[in-house]
Amino acid sequence: MEIKKGIGVSPGISIAKSLIIDSEDYRIPRRLVKPSQRTTEVQRVRNAFKGAIGELTELEAAQDQTEGGKIKDIFAVHLRFLHDRSLRKRMTDLVHAESVTAEYAVSTTLRQIASDFSKVKDAYISERAADIYDIERRLLKQLLGKKREDVEHLTEEVTIVARELSPTQTAGFNRQFVKGLASDAGGRTSHAAIVARSLGIPAVVALEDLTEYVRGGDTVIIDGNRGIVIVNPDDQTVQQYQEYAKEFAELGHRLDAIKDMPAVTRDGTKITLLGNIEFPDEAQQVSERGGQGIGLYRTEFLYLNTESEPTEEDHFKAYAETVDVFADRPVIIRTVDLGADKYTQSKRFAPEPNPFLGLRSIRFCLQNIMMFKTQLRAILRASVLGEVKIMFPLITNLQELMQAKMILRDVMEDLDEESIAYNKDIQIGIMVETPSAALIAYSLARDVDFFSLGTNDLTQYTLAVDRGNELVSALYSSADPAVLRLIRTVIQDAHKAQIDVHVCGEMASEPEYIMLLLGIGVRTISLTPPMIPEIKQIIRSVTMEDCNNLARKVLGMNSERQISSYLRNATRKILPEAF
Repeated sequence: MEIKKGIGVSPGISIAKSLIIDSEDYRIPRRLVKPSQRTTEVQRVRNAFKGAIGELTELEAAQDQTEGGKIKDIFAVHLRFLHDRSLRKRMTDLVHAESVTAEYAVSTTLRQIASDFSKVKDAYISERAADIYDIERRLLKQLLGKKREDVEHLTEEVTIVARELSPTQTAGFNRQFVKGLASDAGGRTSHAAIVARSLGIPAVVALEDLTEYVRGGDTVIIDGNRGIVIVNPDDQTVQQYQEYAKEFAELGHRLDAIKDMPAVTRDGTKITLLGNIEFPDEAQQVSERGGQGIGLYRTEFLYLNTESEPTEEDHFKAYAETVDVFADRPVIIRTVDLGADKYTQSKRFAPEPNPFLGLRSIRFCLQNIMMFKTQLRAILRASVLGEVKIMFPLITNLQELMQAKMILRDVMEDLDEESIAYNKDIQIGIMVETPSAALIAYSLARDVDFFSLGTNDLTQYTLAVDRGNELVSALYSSADPAVLRLIRTVIQDAHKAQIDVHVCGEMASEPEYIMLLLGIGVRTISLTPPMIPEIKQIIRSVTMEDCNNLARKVLGMNSERQISSYLRNATRKILPEAF
């Protein structure tokens, strides 16, 4: 039995057999096979070479000799490598000598060669490192293709184990069969973690080397509440966790009983609870959990789940389906937030040395205006169907806001000329998720109808901590005094300007922060749907005097650890099951 500690990012308990997903984009973990399986792994290496050679030969033959001459030359170089028997022998020898998988032998051997090439001073030789990496990806595609197919056509319950999961992968999992997620990399607010929580799948990330301990078919327990993963548990441990799972389910049933009750504090202060969604069908889940509308519709998944960019009609249908669930309640649609770890299929970005500080979000939209206008047209068309609002992400200065509003006005004029109906008084808001936006919140407030605090990125940029990097995940905390003071500043400036202010980051889904948020003036919270009943229970259990007193104490503290401990202890007294 192996017990690994990571970060619990989606609550719940799951017990299932593991399905390991490797990726061509990361070094394959060292996994051992039984001596009797070495012959099979050697044959897998040979089959991968055979398949890659066949694929490249077809691609080479399809190229025109004149126009595709350079491409044919590249394919010829790759084919020479793949026909090199000594290269294949290095891999099969590694399998025999160390009893490793075919994937590990291929990846390790080729990355060592690529590293050697890149150190050579001769430019021609050093540039061949890129060819080696390409060959690695092609061979791994041959080896891993069946596993990817297995994920798409599951027939039994599994726990997905991976080096790292992309948000697109996570969103595509079949909820009926994928019962838990565990990854070596990732952080509490990485996008894959956010999707897992939205889907209600227990998940633990930042496990560092779990993939080295797990083999396909091993029994794995995911404890998303405590951030624990147990590999091949004994019978006693399985029985213990079956009891935990039963208790967690019972808590869910108790909380379901309050879903139709108002989110009102004991002394009568009304709080609005909205839901964060990625897909139209999640809107119904928000309603069923007691949500009063959509506070954050993340529209980038319209781009990530298709081979081509969505059309205006694709956008409109998705928005109309969502608005139909909340006809008389708010639906806040965030314009596309691509970049960083989220890319389109047909418009891949050029590699950036620091993508989270690069061409992402509103910056990307302002450089791809036709794509931006297509989405804005669809949002405006949907605005006549209900209480639709527009929200621009990652605004860092007033100029970006003015540019976005100017493009929106252009689209409105186009619709006027075409006699297409839309809400001319549609509300416009921005995500406040950078320190620069927080510090000029009062100026930005003059040109918008509402703020939405994106605490995930605000924490990341304030603390200079990559929220998806497990190596520094311990430094990432929204309870840091610097983050809390920025949040308080934004709320105060919004109140002075008499505009609404929401919190839509993962901070709003974590029970320990709710009393603090209420105490510093938040009255609208947008969170992941499965957490709505739990957060509502906390709100209904406290008074504003309790929350104000807690906020005053917390804002006087100078230590993140002290603040986190105080918040957790205060919430544990109200809802101990949450911890």
